[in-house]
Amino acid sequence: MSDINTQNISAKDSGYLDMELLRFTTAGSVDDGKSTLIGRLLYDSKAIFEDQMEAIEAASTRRGEEYVNLALLTDGLKAEREQGITIDVAYRYFATPKRKFIIADTPGHIQYTRNMVTGASTANLALILVDARNGVLEQTIRHAFIASLLQIPHIVVCVNKMDLMNYDEKVFDKIQKDFVALAAKLSVQDVRFVPISALKGDNVVNRSDNMLWYQGPTLMYLLENIHISSDRNMIDARFPVQYVIRPMSDKYHDYRGYAGRVESGAFNVGDEITVMPSGFTSKIKTIDSMEESLTLAHTPQSVTITLEDDIDISRGDMIVRRNNVPEVSQDVDIRICWLSETPMRIGGKYMVKHTTNDVRCLIKEMVYKIDINSLDRDKTATELKLNEIGRVKIRTTKPLYFDPYRTNRSTGSLILIDEGTNNTVGAAMIV
Repeated sequence: MSDINTQNISAKDSGYLDMELLRFTTAGSVDDGKSTLIGRLLYDSKAIFEDQMEAIEAASTRRGEEYVNLALLTDGLKAEREQGITIDVAYRYFATPKRKFIIADTPGHIQYTRNMVTGASTANLALILVDARNGVLEQTIRHAFIASLLQIPHIVVCVNKMDLMNYDEKVFDKIQKDFVALAAKLSVQDVRFVPISALKGDNVVNRSDNMLWYQGPTLMYLLENIHISSDRNMIDARFPVQYVIRPMSDKYHDYRGYAGRVESGAFNVGDEITVMPSGFTSKIKTIDSMEESLTLAHTPQSVTITLEDDIDISRGDMIVRRNNVPEVSQDVDIRICWLSETPMRIGGKYMVKHTTNDVRCLIKEMVYKIDINSLDRDKTATELKLNEIGRVKIRTTKPLYFDPYRTNRSTGSLILIDEGTNNTVGAAMIV
């Protein structure tokens, strides 16, 4: 078992609850070893229990496999275990003494593009696996494009199965060169490369003796130490109101607080603010959390804000800094991944959920559809089918207040919902 488990450190003593959280997603072609890599990370970092390991060993023996199949740690669906592939997004949680982690293990098949978009939407980092035998494939291009589209700040390219290529440095160098050429065409800022063998454990948690030519960090070292505190937008203060708190008690007779989460930036007591969409201004009187009153609230804290003036504010409104307001418009330009088997067509009507705001919209115009294999743009397209990505213009029944997704992932994203079924049919990034 892990050091964290065996030492029985209390959350209060260790500061476990205050540890920095890294969300990362895995992506790669089918059989590139994503689930095996996650299993190796959990196993070598001693983040799984002994009974879990015994169950996996027994399952591997029953299946007649020559080695312990660590992929069984994440492939939870029966169909996944039978086929040896990942179908749905599997979330796993673990921690080391330095950080907490949430892993989204996403499927590699083209028909599960929507699952990758779902798993990657909140990630700080994307692990893109490349099979050393096959090099950069169409699936690699697709996953790099989606990571770029979702503005994931950090990408780590794991060149896996190096053991099957005799740990050849030239193989790794070629894949690195090919991916760098691809990244130059995309909006990718920070890319790292690690040669690994998930099956053997080379350079995953422990440094490999088989690749002494590689002088960089192991994958676990990167995950524990990569700088993510500046990934969030700390400039544009945005506070979508989720709920208005009126206790109506003798102790808090006149209390009117606005509860929500600071989606970006920070607010101080005394700050001059503007309320969207009304445009009324006031100052922050208090900032309250569950435990205490604060002088400062920053992303991603959930707090209750009170103002010096009585203003009509309700769910869906947004509190922002007075001299830093978002864009306001009913005409919104978006890039969207279509998640429904019913195609999206021009003239279609949907519900829009943006932060805490719910409005209705009409699909006004189809700008283009993206071929996510070649990255070509089809400007003649009139619909989007399941898993397809395109650029679309919508018109909403009420103005939205938003920032471009590239500057603020929280206020620059929205989802489309089918009013008849209440299913989420589209995940969109505001251009």
